[in-house]
Amino acid sequence: MTPPYAKGLHEVGDGVYAYLQPDGGWGWSNAGLVVDGDASLLVDTLFDLRLTGEMLDAMRAATPAAASIDTLVNTHANGDHCFGNELVAGARIVASRAGAKEMDDAPPELLGSFVKAAPDLGEVGAYIESIFGPFEFDGITLTPPTETFDGELALTVGGRTVQLYELGPAHTRGDVIAYLPDERVVFTGDLLFHGGHPVVWAGPVSNWIAACDRIVALDAVTVVPGHGPVTDNGAVRNLESYLEYLTAEARVRYDAGLTPLEAARDISLADYEAWGEAERLVVNVTTLYRDFGGDPPSDVVSLFTQMAELARSS
Repeated sequence: MTPPYAKGLHEVGDGVYAYLQPDGGWGWSNAGLVVDGDASLLVDTLFDLRLTGEMLDAMRAATPAAASIDTLVNTHANGDHCFGNELVAGARIVASRAGAKEMDDAPPELLGSFVKAAPDLGEVGAYIESIFGPFEFDGITLTPPTETFDGELALTVGGRTVQLYELGPAHTRGDVIAYLPDERVVFTGDLLFHGGHPVVWAGPVSNWIAACDRIVALDAVTVVPGHGPVTDNGAVRNLESYLEYLTAEARVRYDAGLTPLEAARDISLADYEAWGEAERLVVNVTTLYRDFGGDPPSDVVSLFTQMAELARSS
């Protein structure tokens, strides 16, 4: 069941919902809800409390089971998938062990300080403000998982099974997907960006390619990405092809001695010109250079500075 790409809650299966936030760019993530009788499970919260509150209100209006969420699954540690956790009071919060450990790396206070400092940071500040400015990071209490796992974990929602698979490190160190075998619906978290360039914060890229194969092997009918419209396995294959292409192209430029930024400017994206956030390419090339054995600058400031420069020159 493929809904239109419009903001709000959409039913994608019997008692299975996707909450979508166009345009799917930086911070505009998706979430999911699974209900059976009075039982409910939420897949991810959103980037701030206002957005998460709006989402929870829409879910409560759609089904009484959402009045009190039993279980919350965080697919990974990025704030646009967990900063709203505190609003799901009393829920069991589940994530991979690696994902839970990573949540302390970029707390809301850090992102908030970047946005507040942006006016004094020139071009990189303007870039940071453009992507993170719409969100409100003040007043968020980082609320970590209450339970972690490694590998696989089967959860029940009433009489329904939700299978969690840890497929990271890839996008982040602890990426998890949530699969409903009876409905053949999978929530991929940010292992799928649909309509935008992915960003490989952790890698290795080969793990992300393997994760794409694992997702496709589930043979889901409905694929809910972390960002972008609801889709099917064709989008997963397109992402896999992108990662394979990028690996080959980056290797040539790594061997030629180009910097990640030089390589990102040189690699053709003609086959992906419709995808947003093309500046993320420099992060992906940096991660690939690291995979190849190099040691390029990969601190947050360097990466955002290079993304801002690439976005400006594109």
